[in-house]
Amino acid sequence: MTAERFLSAACGALAAAWLLAASPACAQASEQAVKTAFLPKFARYIELAPAAQPAAGQPYYLCILGRDPFGQQLDRAAASEVIDGHAVAVRRFADASPAAVGGCHIAFVAGANDQATVAMLLTLRRQPTLTVTDARIGKAHGMIHFVLADGRVRFEIDNAGAAKRGVTISSRLLALAVQVKQ
Repeated sequence: MTAERFLSAACGALAAAWLLAASPACAQASEQAVKTAFLPKFARYIELAPAAQPAAGQPYYLCILGRDPFGQQLDRAAASEVIDGHAVAVRRFADASPAAVGGCHIAFVAGANDQATVAMLLTLRRQPTLTVTDARIGKAHGMIHFVLADGRVRFEIDNAGAAKRGVTISSRLLALAVQVKQ
């Protein structure tokens, strides 16, 4: 998928969000729909170390650690993604025990509070896993951190943190971020 198609899909979702913004409940639901659309697409714009790539016939695992604000919408969004011949599959974990989260390629991390989220992120620090967090849920930052900027869903990227963990983020995705930590 090209950056233009990614932006087009995101803009379509943002347009839908704007149209639904008549009530706060609808605005929050549409914000969540945009995040749900972004999450599985991130796999297209990262490169993991060869040893961390999914094996032939195996999917990219998008893991939800802790709270799951996406539900079945994420499963539907992930089902439509195929990256280099690999499907995207969603796995959910109540916590981030090292044994449980091995093999996650992307992890959305949302603990019960900031302390729990930080603990989950620390569990993943030795793995080449793209971590994603959300400002609506807490202050702890993953490699990608969803934020609202001018009423739109955007994200900040910790490119230095990603590089330390063997995750290379595409310049196309970096160009879309509102802030990049080098």
